[in-house]
Amino acid sequence: MKKELFGELRVIAMKGCEKFAAQVDNYLKEWRETEETFVVKHECPRFGTGEAKCVIHETLRGDDVYIITDCFNYSVTYKMYGMVVPMSPDDHYSDLKRVVAAIAGKARRITVIMPMLYEGRQHKRSKRESLDCAVMLQELIAMGVTNFLTFDAHDPRINNAIPLHGFDNVQPTYQMIKAFVKNIPDIVIDKDHLVMISPDEGAMQRCIYYSSVLGVDIGMFYKRRNYSIIVDGKNPIEAHEYLGQDLTGKDVIIVDDMIASGESLFDVAKQLKQKGAKRIFNFATFGLFTNGFDKFDKAYEEGLIDKIFTTNLVFHQPELETKKWWCEVNMCKYVSLLIDTLNHDNSIGRLIDPADRIEKVLTKYNLK
Repeated sequence: MKKELFGELRVIAMKGCEKFAAQVDNYLKEWRETEETFVVKHECPRFGTGEAKCVIHETLRGDDVYIITDCFNYSVTYKMYGMVVPMSPDDHYSDLKRVVAAIAGKARRITVIMPMLYEGRQHKRSKRESLDCAVMLQELIAMGVTNFLTFDAHDPRINNAIPLHGFDNVQPTYQMIKAFVKNIPDIVIDKDHLVMISPDEGAMQRCIYYSSVLGVDIGMFYKRRNYSIIVDGKNPIEAHEYLGQDLTGKDVIIVDDMIASGESLFDVAKQLKQKGAKRIFNFATFGLFTNGFDKFDKAYEEGLIDKIFTTNLVFHQPELETKKWWCEVNMCKYVSLLIDTLNHDNSIGRLIDPADRIEKVLTKYNLK
């Protein structure tokens, strides 16, 4: 049973999130039977030097505010000294702080929905280096943000940076499985035909959950890195070592939080094919495709990969929608449900753990 509203619901869509927020807004308007938008009018204009400010055109005093931001949307640009400059994660984060600063403590509660955490891959310190994600969380809390809502955090232990404040790490498991059975109608989900694969140790928890709810076996790869050198900001991978059962004639699903260049995916997929895997699918919450699509096209043509499932939580090039090897997992309705539930000050525990809904999807699929 829903409680009274915590405060009047307001949604702020940061630059690049307008399309996503519009879908969220449509769901909220439908459920609440209103034609009035929940999206707040605001802007972050820039001066010729690249400096910026935020202007909010509506009062937010006493409201329950949800800010949706995608720090990895490089399609958003601005002009600096006459040059067109794409917004970096740092620029998006600065604009987020400007919005929080413009609210100036007048809102009753501020929740930041940041699907892919800014600097989330820099989650631990191994030498004299910065911990940018932890600093970001603490900085926004100090500015008045109450809660954070993120998806598939690279390392969920980052919430230790703000132990006394709200931090919800949500998984897109239900939406992934729903999209999977819809788009791969001939898939057989049992131990004899399907195996979940973790491409490294860090993705094991994701794989274990999928394995548990689907009732299938699991395998994993160990990444052997060269820690003596740094290439493109990281220690290069020298080899992937497989640990698991025989894969002959079985379909496999590789589960990870993101796809960047795709090199790890291709290396793992080659080894899986060598071990007799039938079809190879990939679940990745965030499809970044930092080096373009050419290598993915080639891998698909060679039969190395069959389908890649990524969410619409971060920006992707429109060209991606033409690729036969790609399938979008739309998360707008889920985010709308989370916002609506939180605005009524109800628990989102049932939404975060969707085991019962997954069971219904599988039951319906098996009956078909």
